[in-house]
Amino acid sequence: MAKAALMDFDEALELFEPVLGFEVHVELNTQTKMFSSAGNPAHESHHGAAPNTLVAPVDMGLPGALPVVNEVAVRHSISLGLALGCSIAPSSRFARKNYFYPDLGKNYQISQYDEPIAFDGEVEIELSDGTRMTVPIERAHMEEDAGKLTHMGGATGRIQGAEYSLVDYNRAGVPLVEIVTRPIFGAEHRAPEVAKAYVATIRDIVLALGISEARLERGNLRCDANVSLRPRGQEKLGTRTETKNVNSMRSVERAVRYEIQRQAAILASGGTIVQETRHWHEDTGRTSPGRPKSDADDYRYFPEPDLLPVVPAPSLIEELRAGLPEAPAARRRRLKAEWGFTDLEFQDVANGGLVAEVEATVAAGATPSAARKWWTGEISRIANARGVEPSSLVEPESVAALQQLIDAGTLTDKLARQVLEGVIDGEGTPQQVVDARGLAVVSDDGALIAAIDEALAAQPDVLAKIRDGKVQAAGAVIGAVMKAMRGQADAARVRELVLERASA
Repeated sequence: MAKAALMDFDEALELFEPVLGFEVHVELNTQTKMFSSAGNPAHESHHGAAPNTLVAPVDMGLPGALPVVNEVAVRHSISLGLALGCSIAPSSRFARKNYFYPDLGKNYQISQYDEPIAFDGEVEIELSDGTRMTVPIERAHMEEDAGKLTHMGGATGRIQGAEYSLVDYNRAGVPLVEIVTRPIFGAEHRAPEVAKAYVATIRDIVLALGISEARLERGNLRCDANVSLRPRGQEKLGTRTETKNVNSMRSVERAVRYEIQRQAAILASGGTIVQETRHWHEDTGRTSPGRPKSDADDYRYFPEPDLLPVVPAPSLIEELRAGLPEAPAARRRRLKAEWGFTDLEFQDVANGGLVAEVEATVAAGATPSAARKWWTGEISRIANARGVEPSSLVEPESVAALQQLIDAGTLTDKLARQVLEGVIDGEGTPQQVVDARGLAVVSDDGALIAAIDEALAAQPDVLAKIRDGKVQAAGAVIGAVMKAMRGQADAARVRELVLERASA
């Protein structure tokens, strides 16, 4: 397929106004599924289960199987709606969304259509320079997830060119809340950044509520990004595309930028935009056509006859409202003050989407400065090189344990980076990696003195220089000792011993 023409981003923004919209799907971490008693793979206790082992008759669409609403999922959905500033419907109902695909055993999805549980909200987001912006929320509705298809035999892992496909129904029936924004105006040249900041804010909210693992790389949180362009001065909205299931905040940002450039090139050349879903390709940084975007009528929505309306008691709503955590923006301001970070230091953490990770690492025993150093430094570097989110590489508790080994003198910073790589590669805890690789700092002065004496014997002129007061000459001996110790020595301690030996 030929590569699409792209217009320079700044030029595109001179000609067209971007209008954004987002549909974020949040998998709820209930123990069981939305409408059955099967285990929920979105919960940590069930993650990694063998295919088609977390299923029940309801999930498979077997005859006579009737759905039952998960009460905890309803409570989680109400909490999320309240955190998004939404009104909670006194009565909401489920509907059948009909479409035919192998990952839906029933050939319909139980969702909410015209009567969602939460509606008319807004959420404040913060951009990299501290600018705040309000994103309008149209609705947040409950639904179930579909199963997962794995396409086999093709070169790309996609259905095109595959010889056959495997279906895993473990995910079918996982409880979801879909958050739908209204059209977002005024983002202008910061549209890609707005996309990233919005997804990061939703992630912060659901993590604070404790209702989802919110791991983008696992699909716990997925974003569909809608982008349309309209010529400057035009009131009518342009035709939108929907880039599906983008699985990292960095990718959301890149996908929005790409679609703006692609659509602008088409419109500027007199072409028209096709209303369609598109797929994001992380490896090429491009989107490709999916299917024509269906309208609501195509899904033949009708009320789900097997489920009663959801009518939450006012007392329940107030109970959940009283239990809401801080709003993300307020929480960030509090943490910045508690951690003693400068504006630039905190923005470094926030822009990387790492506030929750740093907070958890501090709670596990690390200092704020050490937590920030690891997450925004080495961990982010490895994540960028591998094209994944930093949070997917290592747990905060492991980062805190790694720093404790440094504080105890067991590791130097250089050795700790090697240990971190081992932890990320699945070799165990930081202490287990140290033990297995033999990476602990050599703290035996006898071994260090032996290496120092050998280095001094090899460089007698250096010894003379040190004794003449040229202390900087000790650097050559320290370097030789560190090499002999394979970097497993404390350079400051080596320096002390070199100077002691020279003055003896």
